[in-house]
Amino acid sequence: MVNAILKFAACCRTAGYRVSTSEVIDCVSQLQLVNMLNEDEFRSVLRANFAKSRREQAQFDRLYHLYFHEMRQDIDLDDTDSIIEKMDSVLDQLQQQVSGSQNHQAILDFLSGDPMGFLEMIRRLQTEEIDMGQGKKFNLGPVASRLLVMVQLNDVKSRVERILEENPFHFAQETRRTLGRRFEGQLDRAYEMLLREQRPNNDAIRQVRTHEQYLRQLGDRPFSSLTPREIEQVREIIERLVRKLKDIISRRYASNKHGLLDVKKTLRRADRYNGVPMEIMFRKRPPRKGKIVTLVDISSSVWAAARFMLNILYSLQECFTKVNSFVFVSGVAEVTKILEEEEINHAIEKVLKEVDIDYLAQTDYGETFRQFKKDHMDVINKKTTLIIIGDARSNYFHPEDRILEEMREKCKRLIWLNPEPESSWNTGDSEMFAYKAHCHELRECRSLNQLVGFVEELIL
Repeated sequence: MVNAILKFAACCRTAGYRVSTSEVIDCVSQLQLVNMLNEDEFRSVLRANFAKSRREQAQFDRLYHLYFHEMRQDIDLDDTDSIIEKMDSVLDQLQQQVSGSQNHQAILDFLSGDPMGFLEMIRRLQTEEIDMGQGKKFNLGPVASRLLVMVQLNDVKSRVERILEENPFHFAQETRRTLGRRFEGQLDRAYEMLLREQRPNNDAIRQVRTHEQYLRQLGDRPFSSLTPREIEQVREIIERLVRKLKDIISRRYASNKHGLLDVKKTLRRADRYNGVPMEIMFRKRPPRKGKIVTLVDISSSVWAAARFMLNILYSLQECFTKVNSFVFVSGVAEVTKILEEEEINHAIEKVLKEVDIDYLAQTDYGETFRQFKKDHMDVINKKTTLIIIGDARSNYFHPEDRILEEMREKCKRLIWLNPEPESSWNTGDSEMFAYKAHCHELRECRSLNQLVGFVEELIL
């Protein structure tokens, strides 16, 4: 193991790390305190001694994986000694064909399991400076050097294929296939190292973004791919959006309450009496607040988007006459009271725990519409905007789209928000095109930006 550590330290130095002799000694002594058969502990000791900062850790991880995993010659081989001997025979044949080239020699050493020369060549390419004496300021020099190495890699690859095809060592067909896979794998790693553009890792950097940039970047992410931390950030953005919309609505109604002079109507009315007396005319009140009914699919495929929609609507309840909410999987249940009495985030958790719905059942839109028609159809009238949030995937059950048509006839506006990309509609068990004919509006709603755009149009 000491020899392996010494060779790995040499590889680190070749790749540009400053690894001192005392650090190698400390590493060897510390390895005696851990279980070296536990790779996590083994790697942690090496990483603590050889990677001086967080900026070096990412490069160290790549080098560790290369040396202790990818460069090993004895993985997944039943006849290890025999295969290694045959690889050495092919490499000896290559050595005779390409002797004299330093880069070719580094590539052959890499194929034999010694990455030192190839790492040194990559480091030279990465640190190659521009010759300012010739007045060149472009990056063509390093690019040309990389292209030269790539040509040499291609040359070695074609020579290996030619040797295995001509088969001067009389290898069996299965042996040739095995050797071909091994050489191809090693050459692919060499290509990757050559083409990978190394940059210092700096996870601790603080990048300052404006609110608009922050919102746009996070707002384009699909709800289903958000991490727990990003979910909290989305909630903060929603809170700021809600405050903004409330301010706009309150100013609209406040100005109307105190009266906003309508100059054109006032002058036209005064013209009847030559301006005496003058009757002050005010603008009409804005449209009365609407009523919202939401029908939300809370199956796992839709819930990520649905909870944010409920969050916004219930934060803006004063902007509507009434908000009635229903959730469903195979059956439907009303959750209006829970959402009104609890803080919205707690209410959403309570809905998942206390509502009498089988969350593990197969989603059935037809059964949902049948139950809604039987028990809750009276909540819909001509002042109601009905919002359905779901992917319309009904597991091949009857879609009952005629009931959706009846719901459309009873309400003022029927809007369907689908959290799937439009390219997935009407594929598999989706009944979206059957429901599409009965909707006033159909929207893809997979991200915060799409949801925010819909809510702003609905409110303003």
